[in-house]
Amino acid sequence: MDAQVKAADDKPTIGLLLCRQQNRLVAEYALSGIDKPIGVAEYQLLRDLPEPLTGSLPSIEQIEAELGGDVADEGSS
Repeated sequence: MDAQVKAADDKPTIGLLLCRQQNRLVAEYALSGIDKPIGVAEYQLLRDLPEPLTGSLPSIEQIEAELGGDVADEGSS
């Protein structure tokens, strides 16, 4: 896919493996054959953005305005 999408000055592509629960067998299968460094992290979903991020990210309305309403139009077709 890099050949079709990646520009010459882009950094190397990364992948994310998200698991609902810890399952070593699934992770080992998904990562088999990978010869690049792998980072492992745990995450927690939050309903509200942390205060430091609230002012630095655009609102849903701003994102929709930037996209020109394309997102809303797709839902009605």
